[in-house]
Amino acid sequence: MRATVIHGPNDIRIEEVPDPVVRRPTDAVVRVVNACICGSDLWAYRGVAARVPGQRIGHEFLGVVEAVGVEVTGFTPGDFVLAPFVWSDGTCEFCREGLHTSCPEGGFWGQVGSDGGQGEAVRVPFADGTLVRLPREAAGEEKLLPGLLALSDVMSTGHHAAVSARVRPGATVAVVGDGAVGLCGVLAAHRLGAGRIIALGRHERRTAIARDFGATDVVAERGEAAVEAVRELTGGLGAHAVLEAVGTEESMRTALSIARDGGTVGYVGVPHGGSAGVDISQMFDRNVSLAGGVAPARAYIPELLPDVLSGAIDPGAVFDRTVDLDGVPDGYRAMDERSALKVRIAF
Repeated sequence: MRATVIHGPNDIRIEEVPDPVVRRPTDAVVRVVNACICGSDLWAYRGVAARVPGQRIGHEFLGVVEAVGVEVTGFTPGDFVLAPFVWSDGTCEFCREGLHTSCPEGGFWGQVGSDGGQGEAVRVPFADGTLVRLPREAAGEEKLLPGLLALSDVMSTGHHAAVSARVRPGATVAVVGDGAVGLCGVLAAHRLGAGRIIALGRHERRTAIARDFGATDVVAERGEAAVEAVRELTGGLGAHAVLEAVGTEESMRTALSIARDGGTVGYVGVPHGGSAGVDISQMFDRNVSLAGGVAPARAYIPELLPDVLSGAIDPGAVFDRTVDLDGVPDGYRAMDERSALKVRIAF
């Protein structure tokens, strides 16, 4: 089969790789229908995050079950399924608590020795604990596929930011970052009933999506200017809940500074830059809380899925370009150059 592999910075290739097979009785093999490129994949593409040359890449996909191991009870060949961005056994104490990302048996697609999501098929460990069944008829609904695919990572991660930040009905929310996760954070905050949502971003195409998703205000400034702008919009108080979806020192410093006294920052941006701008004394003096981390998407998908299927939310709007497998290297370049927000891969 063919799949995406990374050989080094700016070196993404489509190559022949071994066909996935059932190795363990809890495995499934899934033929990929849709996958995508994540903003976090760009850290490897840019050489910031180390990868072994020839390593598989990609962690978001949905597809059709082709084969299952003898101990798989929840799926049969032909089932249409969605995979969260990590696999998990579904039975350990952490999984039972809804923290699938801490499963001792779990792992990330594309890690050394595993299949990446940006390929024609994937071996799925612990299929019963990992996969989520979708309506079979949804496989033929092209307009629905992007929204379903978004649940594998970006929508679930945006929701995690909103939940971690304690978004509640009527609250004032600020979202730092206008990438796909930040935009999904806007949508998640709107879904949870936020009364006012301030989106921090400077790219007009992206902030237009933010407004469609429920943002009431847009702040294009950065750094201290952004802090002043949010303070002015909120009568000097700041936001009850702040969603940090970037992961840089500047973005975290901004997030903590625009939080209202007693407010909470929900952080989901992959951290880059030491302490990531966290000032404990600032948090202590103003009773600002910090919560978040890697999103347990498997725990959130069952809650979010009905809203996508019904059309109540459409996180698929973050995909602004679709390519086939051969177009994946160009897709990486487009996202790196910011000429594309998020690239979907259709097989």
